[in-house]
Amino acid sequence: MKTQRIKTILLFLSTIPFMSIYAQSIYYVSPHALSGGDGSLAAPFHLIHEAVEKARKDKNCTTIYLREGKYILDKPLVLTSDDGNDLKELVIKNYPGEKAIISSGIILDLKWEKYRNGMMRATVKGNPVMDMLIVNGDLKSMARYPDYDKNAVRFNGTSALATAPERVKKWKHPEGGYLHAMHSHDWGDFHYRITGKNEKGELQLEGGWQNNRPMGIHNENRMVENIFEELDVPGEWYYNKEEGRLYYYPLPDEKINELTFETPQLKNLIEFAGTLSAPVKNITIEGIELTQTIRTFMEHYEPLLRSDWTIYRGGTVIFRGTEKCALRDCYIHNVGGNGVFFDKYNRYSAVTGSYLTSIGASAICFVGDVAGVRSPSFKYGEFVPLDKMDDAKGPQNDNHPAYCEVYDNLICTIGLFEKQITGVELSMCRNITVSHNSIYNTPRAGINISEGTWGGHIIEYNDIFNTVKETGDHGTINSWGRDRFWHPDYNVMTQITDENPALILADVVEPIIIRHNRLRCDRGWDIDLDDGSSNYRIYNNLCLNGGIKLREGFYRTVENNIIVNNTLHPHLWFKNSGDVFSRNIVMTKYKPIRVYGWGREVDYNIFTDSLAYLAARQLGGDAHSIVTTIRFMDAAKGNFNVVDDSDVITKGGFRNFSMNNFGVLSSHLKQLAESPVMPVPLVTDNALNAAKIMLWKGVTFKSLDTLEERSATGMDMERGVYVVSVDALGSPVRDFIAPNDAVLSVNGKPVNYLDDMKEALKNVNTRKNVEFVIFRNQKEHKVIIPL
Repeated sequence: MKTQRIKTILLFLSTIPFMSIYAQSIYYVSPHALSGGDGSLAAPFHLIHEAVEKARKDKNCTTIYLREGKYILDKPLVLTSDDGNDLKELVIKNYPGEKAIISSGIILDLKWEKYRNGMMRATVKGNPVMDMLIVNGDLKSMARYPDYDKNAVRFNGTSALATAPERVKKWKHPEGGYLHAMHSHDWGDFHYRITGKNEKGELQLEGGWQNNRPMGIHNENRMVENIFEELDVPGEWYYNKEEGRLYYYPLPDEKINELTFETPQLKNLIEFAGTLSAPVKNITIEGIELTQTIRTFMEHYEPLLRSDWTIYRGGTVIFRGTEKCALRDCYIHNVGGNGVFFDKYNRYSAVTGSYLTSIGASAICFVGDVAGVRSPSFKYGEFVPLDKMDDAKGPQNDNHPAYCEVYDNLICTIGLFEKQITGVELSMCRNITVSHNSIYNTPRAGINISEGTWGGHIIEYNDIFNTVKETGDHGTINSWGRDRFWHPDYNVMTQITDENPALILADVVEPIIIRHNRLRCDRGWDIDLDDGSSNYRIYNNLCLNGGIKLREGFYRTVENNIIVNNTLHPHLWFKNSGDVFSRNIVMTKYKPIRVYGWGREVDYNIFTDSLAYLAARQLGGDAHSIVTTIRFMDAAKGNFNVVDDSDVITKGGFRNFSMNNFGVLSSHLKQLAESPVMPVPLVTDNALNAAKIMLWKGVTFKSLDTLEERSATGMDMERGVYVVSVDALGSPVRDFIAPNDAVLSVNGKPVNYLDDMKEALKNVNTRKNVEFVIFRNQKEHKVIIPL
């Protein structure tokens, strides 16, 4: 123990580049200072760039303190190896106890005049970028159709009528507007700039490169914005570039001349600009608020190999060519594109203790250089022939992120403008640790692994929920593995892997570990290992709703996980996959799709349902598994450990794991972070309680029988029927009903028990719509469900 502690201390010290014995320089900056200061506390610099230039010429290690105020950048702050290297470090941080804000948002000097119908207009001086409008700190919507609806599922409101010819014909000059649309299968989204229209009322468009599965846009889930004729509700705005005029429809309580109008001008604020041969080293940005960058969905996007993604290599903060650089305790919000982007070569750099929210695209991305990938392909249907394939293992250069860390960050409400996004993106990188983060309110995955290149990641102690909110066929943690061995024709792929087994791990050279996470997905899987995902170790995870999906792949070991009210979803398993599924708590029947073999072991699991157990036995596995009633210690409060004398432990071999170590650790982030809704687990044998459960259009209902169930829904009276689960793929009502809802009435008829529900739903199929009143988040909501 003592030897291990000494090793740990020595390792920690080795990561600290400079100690106090080295000379230190300190400079100060204040946005309120006069020009010409010398950077002292008494006469601070006026601009951050001035302080960086001064520090660049200094041979000492330097700390730059930013005094209270807002620093408006007219160009990004670019940091190079002259600023941080093996001989000097640089720290840029807020002055203790003061709030320093870096922004590209300029304040508009506006003189308002009445226009019509309650709208106001003002001339905008100069020629600023008018891509986003922030009014008194709040992001406002461009003039759009349909109008902004905070409760709508996708894009805050979509409609097939958004591009209807009869509507388009009413627009005099739609050029400069945007069409945003979901993928036809809800696999992300597309964005287009409107360049005009024809006489038929059909839009002329450019764009659509933001998704790597081009299969057309959704017929209904589409929205248009920046169209003058759609300026029709309070809170919307429109900028006429030819006139140089801003039009704004004030909210009823707004006094327009007392408002501050800002608009961002830059795509990124801070850039670490190094290279593989000349990296930036030992620079830390700490305690700073970063805000207001423009949207980037129409920038150049490139495909992330054969994943469903394309990506823009940029963000509010860009790490490019760094070693031991960090973003610590920062607050990033109201930005139009990605939050933080690690581009190509990065080593031992980190984002820690930070709060990222109101992010236009992804929060944090790690993306390597495609030139390092052996025999790459870039579309789902592409494949490099075997006789032309490089079969060597691993990357062919070091120009990618490795040994970096995302630790103790709060990431929420992201993907404001783009939907093929995630909390943490991993592509063409290796050995990235994603630990103790709270990630929620995302339109797609919380963490996305685009392909196997090159593995070694550790994803642990994260709290991830309210994901896949606007898309489909996805998971809270999602991955693809369309690596060199993968082929779109399953039979061809089987032959390839039978004859060339070394190819399977040629890209994912180290196992990817997913452990000790709390996960909840109400519109997909809690863990979704899709096409080809291989070489995973998945253990000690609390899966609260969506279960675990393993599509075709190899060498996935899934052990000692708690799968609440769900199960294993094996899809297209190979005959000799080498997969292991063991010692997991399973509550419903396995859901296999075209399984050709059951891996190395599917056994020693703990079932709560004898019918699910019997079905598993009929599939040929689980010879040593057991069926038992599980007693969780305090499921209503999130403690899903089982009591020590339970058969789950004594006979099933399950091992409890910590239930109070998920998510962020910093006290200030803990105060801000939310937690997932705890489900009511179906811990008794469904074969004995079939009458207590009802299925309707992929929704599982049961009566609210216990105090725990009423606590989970927030109900304080004996009424309502509990929604146990919703089939995220198969249910046509998934956009309207969610797990943990309580249904109070159907078509005006109260439902207090399951028999009431059965009676109320008897004749709904003869209707076009059915009206539900549900109780969610301590409020009653009326929803109209089309049938």
